[in-house]
Amino acid sequence: MSASIRRTDILALANLRDDGRKPHDIRQLRIQMGPLSGDGSSVGGSALIEMGLTVALATVRGPVECLRRSDELPDKAILQVTVMTAPFSPAMDRRTANPHNDRRLIESSNMIRQALEASVMLHLYPRARIEINVMILADDGGRLCAATNAASLALIDAGIPMKDFVCACTAGYATSLDMEKTLVDLNYREESSMAGQPAVQLTAAMMPQRNTLVLSQCEARLPSFDAMERVLETAMDGCQAIFKTMQAAVRERTLSLYTMRNKKAAVTLTYS
Repeated sequence: MSASIRRTDILALANLRDDGRKPHDIRQLRIQMGPLSGDGSSVGGSALIEMGLTVALATVRGPVECLRRSDELPDKAILQVTVMTAPFSPAMDRRTANPHNDRRLIESSNMIRQALEASVMLHLYPRARIEINVMILADDGGRLCAATNAASLALIDAGIPMKDFVCACTAGYATSLDMEKTLVDLNYREESSMAGQPAVQLTAAMMPQRNTLVLSQCEARLPSFDAMERVLETAMDGCQAIFKTMQAAVRERTLSLYTMRNKKAAVTLTYS
């Protein structure tokens, strides 16, 4: 009598994850700089990022005046971050979440703001406000990381001075058959459970060129301090891998803008 072998069993025998990745492989990363930016647009900068099946679109407006004088700071600008989700973005829950009263979205907005404040040179714009809006178009895990990476790229596209990129990635800790392993860049299924057990997930954001950690969040209990160090190191390695793709996208965007400006200058000189 022949027994059928499931795809997950084959991947487990090959020490691969459910989506075919190795434990320390990040998901495929696609970046589009400036999808909403243009001469006639009110958006100063924008970026669309796809981390696997998770998609986030970020836009930046500003620096502009604060809506209320009480919000102004005399020595630096303020960052106003709003994270929103499209009704079709979650895999399971189709309810529309209000970014102003949904606890998870407010918490995500505050964490992204704190991470970006460590890199943005806010002292150059006193009494001003920089508005960042992030729309989650598809959610397959790592929503906070995708939103943080998209916001960082949108700030760069808007020309806001920054000390460094801000890159974010998740890492997880799993035990199976008395073996411990760490995973990087978790998807939705891995965030829900690992090896039939509740997932242990840590989200980290860092300035990769300075090797400075600006955000670390872990809502589960790790068995030891050594395990926490391994998971954090794995997340930071994932941030460094994401940084390489983000840096290449910024260079490509810069080259395209430079080429476009030279073409416009050539046309102006020809017909003047």
